[in-house]
Amino acid sequence: MWHNGYFLIPAVLLVAAALYAAQTHQRVRHVPYPQGLPGRGLPLLDTAFLAGGPGRVVDTALVRMHLGEQVVISRSGLVTLTGAKPYDTVDQAVHDAVGPTGSRELGPLRRMVMRSAAVQEIGDRLADRGLMRRPERMQRARTARRLLWIAMLDLVAFAVLALLLDDHQAHHERPALLVPGFLLLLGAVTLGATSPAKGRITPAGQRQLSLMQGGTPWTPSSGISPRLAGGAMLGALALGGLAVAGLENQELEEAMLAAAAQEEAIRQATASTSSSSLASSPSSSSSSCGGSASWCGSSGSSGSGSSTSSCGSSSSSCGSSHHSSCGSSHSSCGSSSSSCGSSCGSSCGGGCGS
Repeated sequence: MWHNGYFLIPAVLLVAAALYAAQTHQRVRHVPYPQGLPGRGLPLLDTAFLAGGPGRVVDTALVRMHLGEQVVISRSGLVTLTGAKPYDTVDQAVHDAVGPTGSRELGPLRRMVMRSAAVQEIGDRLADRGLMRRPERMQRARTARRLLWIAMLDLVAFAVLALLLDDHQAHHERPALLVPGFLLLLGAVTLGATSPAKGRITPAGQRQLSLMQGGTPWTPSSGISPRLAGGAMLGALALGGLAVAGLENQELEEAMLAAAAQEEAIRQATASTSSSSLASSPSSSSSSCGGSASWCGSSGSSGSGSSTSSCGSSSSSCGSSHHSSCGSSHSSCGSSSSSCGSSCGSSCGGGCGS
């Protein structure tokens, strides 16, 4: 009967892995503050985040500021503040990123604002109402499934080892393979029930976008000053990006597209480097916190305003997972020119949450 006791350790590991996979899968689907769909009344920058991630938020905010004469963006990509008062916290993040010099290149500015607390909290807010999935929870669920696969392989290895050892014994009492067979079935069922969610946007979020994209062109009712012209253009930018917005200022459009292309090149280079590092060292992170259109997700589920949800300020941390969200709670985000280090995941949302 010692053969059956031989399965005790792998059995415990498999059951624990199955429970962990089920728990993390449930957390991905959890909606802390369900409010229903807001129809066509979703704020401008929330719409931009839902449709295109943090990068779309920054593009929309910069164009809004340019239309409101809060900034001047030159053809060469230099962003200059005019001294006007910020409209909201994202505008304030732009002011903070520009700094006391009053001007900064668009590319570095865009990357820094994407990782600011003001932009990251928009994603947290959308996740709290069930329109998006938190990147750190999705990565945790993927990790749990990998652990379950490993536990199942370990159980098979133990079963084979028990049979081989039995062949060398004087007696011929065969190990009972019913137990490992049942556990493997349990693992397979758990894997089927915890299949990973596809994409960061939930079905509710997809329906929300469909409501705003259908019918007449969408004009935001909030998130824009009533005195500011160009609401329909900003709505098109938030929903479809620079390619479909049709900016009247050609120089502005060229500068914004160049900055977006530069960010995409950096993201691809970061992903390539991270893949090479992961292949050579399985314990390394899958990407840096400096990935492109990233959303770290907050480390908690407290909703809309936690400063711990940012992915780029010097005092805040990046979420609580790996892959597309930043790594452990011990790793803090750096400045716009630095990354979260080896413990971060894909992005802090290559989004650490795009």
